[in-house]
Amino acid sequence: MKNRKVAIVGASGYSGAELVRLLLNHPQVELTAVTSRQYAGQPIAAVFPRFAHHPRARSVRFSEPNAQELAKQADIVFLALPHGVAAEYAVPLLEAGCTVIDLSADFRLKSPSVYQEFYAHAHPAPALLEKSVYGLPEIYREPIRKATLIASPGCYPTSVLLPLIPLLRDRVIRSRGIIANSLSGVSGAGRKIELDYLFCECNESMRPYGIPKHRHLSEMEQELSIAAGTPVTLQFTPHLVPLTRGILTTIYADPERPFSDEAGMKELAARVSESYQKAYGNEPFVRLLDAKHLPDTKNVSGTNVVEIAWRLDPRTGRLILTSAEDNLVKGASGQAVQSMNIVCGFPETTGLMDL
Repeated sequence: MKNRKVAIVGASGYSGAELVRLLLNHPQVELTAVTSRQYAGQPIAAVFPRFAHHPRARSVRFSEPNAQELAKQADIVFLALPHGVAAEYAVPLLEAGCTVIDLSADFRLKSPSVYQEFYAHAHPAPALLEKSVYGLPEIYREPIRKATLIASPGCYPTSVLLPLIPLLRDRVIRSRGIIANSLSGVSGAGRKIELDYLFCECNESMRPYGIPKHRHLSEMEQELSIAAGTPVTLQFTPHLVPLTRGILTTIYADPERPFSDEAGMKELAARVSESYQKAYGNEPFVRLLDAKHLPDTKNVSGTNVVEIAWRLDPRTGRLILTSAEDNLVKGASGQAVQSMNIVCGFPETTGLMDL
C-alpha cells in the first residue's frame, strides 16, 4: 500500500510534538511538512532534539503556515491549533481536496449557538459543522472511514465518554444525575508560559478549575445525549494535578434499575459487564480491567490505551466508573492518528502499538 503524505499545522505545541513523534515513526506515512511561525526555517531536530536520530527530523524544516502550499505537500493535514484558528486553515485545505484531522474544538459541536455559548465567539465556519465527524473511533468508526473532516475529541471528553456511552446506549444507567470528576496533568493546558502552569505553582499542588462550566462540557453533553436518546446534563469538575501527562476520571451514575439486594446487584453487574464487552471486547485500545484492578495513569502513559473499570456501591446504590488515559496520546494525537489509519484503510493499530 502506497505511503500517504501528511502535514502538521501547529507542530510546536505538546500535541503537535506528539504528532511529530507518531508520524515520524509511522510505517505507512511520510511527514512532509510541519508549521510554526516561531520556529520557521529550523529543522525538526533543532526544535525537538529527541528526534534528531530520525533522518526526516533533520531534513524537514518548520515553515510558516500556508494552506495553499500545504495542500501541494500533503493529502492529509493535522491541525494542532487553538480553537477559532483551526477553522481558518480547514476551509481552504478542504477546498483543495485534503483530508483534515482537527485537534481543536472548532468542529466537534454540531450547533453554532452552543459553540458560541462555550467558546465566547461566533463559529468561524458553521457550514462545515454538519460535514464534520466526531473522531472517537470506538463509537464512530464507520463514519470516520468516509470522512474528509474529522474533529478529534478533547482529552477530558475521551475519558468521560468511553466509560459512559455504552451504558447510556444500553439503558443500563439513568441519563440524569451523572457526576464526573477528572484529574489532569499540566500538559493538558498546552505549551505556554502562564503563571498558573509554572513548576513552582503546580508542583506539590492540586486544584480544581473551570467550575461549573468547563468548555469540554459542550461536546460531552452532545455525545452523551446522542447515546441516551434524550438531553443529558453532566456535572463535571476538572482538576489540575502535578503530573506531566495523564488523566484519571471518576464518574458516578445511578442504575436504570435500582438494586435492593444481592440478586439485584448481580443482575446489574451482569448488564454492565455485557454492555462493556459488547462495546469494547475487541477494541485494541480499550483495556477493560477486572475486579482486582483499577485504572492507573502510569499504565497508560505514552500509549494510545484507555483503561476502564467499574464498581457497584451497595451503600449508595450507585455505579462508580473510572478511566485513565494519556491526555496527549489517546486524549489527542494518538487518537487522531488512529482516525487517520481508519480513513487510509491501514490496520487501525499501525504506528500505535509499540509506544
